[in-house]
Amino acid sequence: MAPLVKALARTRQREKKQKSALSQWSGVICLAVVLGLFYYLGRQMGMANMLNTLMHTAHDLLLNTVFYLMGICVLTGAIGRLFVEFGVVRLLERILRPLMRPLFNLPGVASLGAVMTFLSDNPAIISLAADKRFSSYFKKFQYISLTNFGTAFGMGLLVMVFMVGQGFYWQPLVGFFGAFCGCVVSTRLMQYFVLRQYPNFAAEAVVAENEEIKAEEKDSGQSTFIRILNSLLDGGRTGVDVGLAIIPGVLIISTFVMVLTFGPSADGAYTGAAYEGVALLPFLAGKVNFIFEWLFGFTDPHLVAFPITALGAVGAALGLVPNFISQGWVDGNAIAVFTAIGMCWSGYLSTHTAMLDSLGYRHLTPKAILAHTIGGIVAAITAHLVYSAIMYLLPVQ
Repeated sequence: MAPLVKALARTRQREKKQKSALSQWSGVICLAVVLGLFYYLGRQMGMANMLNTLMHTAHDLLLNTVFYLMGICVLTGAIGRLFVEFGVVRLLERILRPLMRPLFNLPGVASLGAVMTFLSDNPAIISLAADKRFSSYFKKFQYISLTNFGTAFGMGLLVMVFMVGQGFYWQPLVGFFGAFCGCVVSTRLMQYFVLRQYPNFAAEAVVAENEEIKAEEKDSGQSTFIRILNSLLDGGRTGVDVGLAIIPGVLIISTFVMVLTFGPSADGAYTGAAYEGVALLPFLAGKVNFIFEWLFGFTDPHLVAFPITALGAVGAALGLVPNFISQGWVDGNAIAVFTAIGMCWSGYLSTHTAMLDSLGYRHLTPKAILAHTIGGIVAAITAHLVYSAIMYLLPVQ
């Protein structure tokens, strides 16, 4: 018995040493990557100019992009809460029910998740999934695919309103259709992945009892005016929370993406002003720009920065658009593709793990990410093709 105990002790000690060595190497690699990035930027721009550009870009994004997005979040949050209070969301859910089974292989009540995430953000689907009355309508493979289904419509209203605010009106609708098609692909593909690994999930229900879902009336005797006022203020407060939540993504991700996207000032010198950079992403994208031009119809390699940023945060990706427009890189096709891929992806890399973890299926995250990556690409291609067809058949401005 004693030799066995000693052998186990030696094994544990060896495992601790391996973990300690791995942790040290991780720190070395992290430090090397960070120092390498700043060395590359400092060598190209000058250390002082690089630091000034980072600070000035983040400051300008905060004042001119984040607060603009926060204003949109407050307004859309208020409208969304008003729609919930007076039954508009319930009405939309009933209208959309017939589309669920043939397109998404989901029960009709799933349409409520699409409406709620469209009006707010990806995690709204989780609050619904936690409701036993809601989840009782789903088989397990359908329940797991709600992560992909809800994410494809996340922050949809915000994205579309933002694009309209930039002066584009029908192009976001084309993008919405593209996101819808991408959602079908992502949801169905995720269901295929789940059933392939767990065939028994096709018959297993999430909960045993299937209770009838009853709409809860929130009217507690208050007057219509008070209900409207409370809805607008509560929804606006939620919009403020969302606006605050997107600040880190916009400032951190967008700042570095812009430094890697834009070049020096007009005279070719670095001055430390906002939105200067080393133009690395356009250089790399230019090597394979024929792929993006063929698939998405992008006319400028700088535009690839939007889908890259949307992987982590769609709010940060939207922060790129005003500068793209001012540089003359954006056309109607780009807006349609941006809307499609921005809605469909909507920062899924930063939300899928947490969403699946809350559903209890964290180990399926890689499959969900793969399915949604393909869905987003399909959404962008669809938006490009539909936009091109509209311009060919019925040229509009």
